[in-house]
Amino acid sequence: MVVKPQIANNVCRTSHPTGCAKEVENQINYVKSKPKINSNIKNALILGASGGYGLASRIVLAYGMGASTLGVSFERAATEEKTGTPGWYNNKAFSEYAKRDGLKEKTIIGDAFLQSSKENIIKEAKEFFGGKIDCVIYSLATGIRKDEKEGITYRSALKPVGKDYAGMGVDFMTEELIEVKMPAASEEEIKATVKVMGGDDWRLWIEALIKEDMLSENALTLAYSYIGPEMTKDIYRDGTIGKAKDDLEATALEIDKLMQDKLHGHAYVSVAKAVVTRASAVIPAMPLYISILFRVMKEKGIHEGCIEQMYRQFADKIYSSKGVELDNEHRLRLDDWELREDVQKEVSDSWNKIKDNDSLKANADLAQFRDEYLHLHGFGLEGINYDEDVQI
Repeated sequence: MVVKPQIANNVCRTSHPTGCAKEVENQINYVKSKPKINSNIKNALILGASGGYGLASRIVLAYGMGASTLGVSFERAATEEKTGTPGWYNNKAFSEYAKRDGLKEKTIIGDAFLQSSKENIIKEAKEFFGGKIDCVIYSLATGIRKDEKEGITYRSALKPVGKDYAGMGVDFMTEELIEVKMPAASEEEIKATVKVMGGDDWRLWIEALIKEDMLSENALTLAYSYIGPEMTKDIYRDGTIGKAKDDLEATALEIDKLMQDKLHGHAYVSVAKAVVTRASAVIPAMPLYISILFRVMKEKGIHEGCIEQMYRQFADKIYSSKGVELDNEHRLRLDDWELREDVQKEVSDSWNKIKDNDSLKANADLAQFRDEYLHLHGFGLEGINYDEDVQI
């Protein structure tokens, strides 16, 4: 099959297996080019390992520290007519490269929210690791969670809280401004979003692993969050997603206390910078903001993607000679460069100059955003002939 990107409303419905493998290889090569990280992590469980920060964390843990990794994700395989999800091909590529390079790995496809999945995954983890887990990455990115105890399926909502939203958006494929309007979320939508994207399931995972005596002394667990600037606050940090992130960060304190009491371990939320992900592409205002941010940060020589941030997280924020660097809210801060005063001033100035499509192109790097979005799906990478048939 000849596979081309099929994109509508900032959503890509196809992925290229060879391109996805190349993108995974590029991330691996980045970590290989950096110094090894001296840590106590030998065994790592990555929940949500197939893309974004989860995949980048797995690559850094494996290639930067030599850890054995067990990755869990809920991905869709290809059919005769449809390609698999990008994460399906990412998992396959990581496994092939890790085996080639002599690294111990295993990938499980399953719904990590389900209690039955937790039991099965922990059983397989015992067999795979043959010992205890030193690091648990919690990076699930989904909009649906089934609660077996309550018999309810929760669906997250991307909405503002307390008031309707109206603002600028962008179609990054056509490079045109669009007007975005969204109604305020109901209380039920807020609760459902917190249930799906908050800290409840993270806590359940750590409690289950402790109960099964699967976490090592001084074990570490990380989850990922985002704060962002004033201009995206209404739709992100003050919206339904932000309520979920507030819950995630509050839960981190509870898990940290539990792990200190039981294992002398720690739980941290890591606040990352804005990057192109399949999720950020459909959040109003985010593609526009990120396109401006990329231009500013590239000009200053401090632009980072997922893999660069995850390497810096472990090398500079956790396992450096200075010790763990936390803010006053007990969080790791990888958005420190994004939220620098000089960066945000230039971003804000450019944002305020955008009035039409001409000023949009002059102030935002939409091409960079579009390229990185296509790369997530295996498209637009050098050295690949996208006119050739490929086995999906």
